[in-house]
Amino acid sequence: MEGAAKTYVSLYEQRVRLVAQALTQRSKLSEKEASDLAVHVLYVLDHVPEKVR
Repeated sequence: MEGAAKTYVSLYEQRVRLVAQALTQRSKLSEKEASDLAVHVLYVLDHVPEKVR
């Protein structure tokens, strides 16, 4: 594999990027603000009890 080094991106990091992109596309948040908020959003979503989902 010449030239292109592959960098591992965890599933969590992929989820944060996906949520951050959605936030920046639908708001006036900066990328940093959207990324910070995405971390909080995913934390909440991951901690919602199964019965509530």
